[in-house]
Amino acid sequence: MIDFKKNCDFLVGIDSDGCAFDTMELKHKECFVPNIVEHWGLKGVSKYAREAAEFVNLYSKTRGINRFPALVEVFRLLNERPEVASRGVSIEIPQVLVDWMNAETKLGNVALTEYVEKTGDPLMKKTLAWSIAVNETIDRIVGEGVPPFPKVADSLRKLQGKADVLVVSATPQAALIKEWENQGLLPLVQAICGQEVGTKKESLAFSKLYPKNRTLMIGDAPGDYKAALANDALFYPINPGAEEASWERFYDEAIDKFLNEEFAGAYQQALLDEFDACLPVLPPWKRDA
Repeated sequence: MIDFKKNCDFLVGIDSDGCAFDTMELKHKECFVPNIVEHWGLKGVSKYAREAAEFVNLYSKTRGINRFPALVEVFRLLNERPEVASRGVSIEIPQVLVDWMNAETKLGNVALTEYVEKTGDPLMKKTLAWSIAVNETIDRIVGEGVPPFPKVADSLRKLQGKADVLVVSATPQAALIKEWENQGLLPLVQAICGQEVGTKKESLAFSKLYPKNRTLMIGDAPGDYKAALANDALFYPINPGAEEASWERFYDEAIDKFLNEEFAGAYQQALLDEFDACLPVLPPWKRDA
């Protein structure tokens, strides 16, 4: 759990990767994908593994989901592709991993390590080795991190003294703290809620401390919107591919609408319609078929 105390009459939750920071493409293309190919023996179908992983994690309505269900979805898409089958490759979807995901709410390396130490399951050991390697690659390649999108820091400063701010993310806690601290943003938020704290839905549950329409979640993925809905919170989307414009609009008009309690209704719905159009359901190889 985290130490959180209500100080203001409004609450803002903000996702990190792909929302506050332009790190989604870097982390997935340079860190996740190479480790999927290496650890799961997919060198012979690396082209298709990359396409599937990028679609699941970046360019579809599953954008931003936790790494473990994302991995399972990548395997599922690969097994559907005739190009993969024609190369004699069949990817096993570890049922033990699916069962663990269904039972565990804190889907991170801490919980997975505990499971591996308890059971010694070889497939879960393999999954843990992959996940650890991903974190190590991110630490090496992303390093000190990248700056936040323009207007993120300005927006956080504009909210100071008016709204409590939480970072609500599926990224490991230590990585989040390092990234926000390196960019000088840590003093602008009340708490960091990473994957070890719980799901985004669980982390945003602090909304119950605030009156209706006074909690807002900012995110770039459908999972962020679902977390907002589950907590009866409002949602402001950072549209993938138009992040700078989204943040400028947030700073220029959405903050004031939220604080003046004019956000709910037609204004939010227009934002949601625009957001929904950004991310497809079908991958390009099925749309083009």
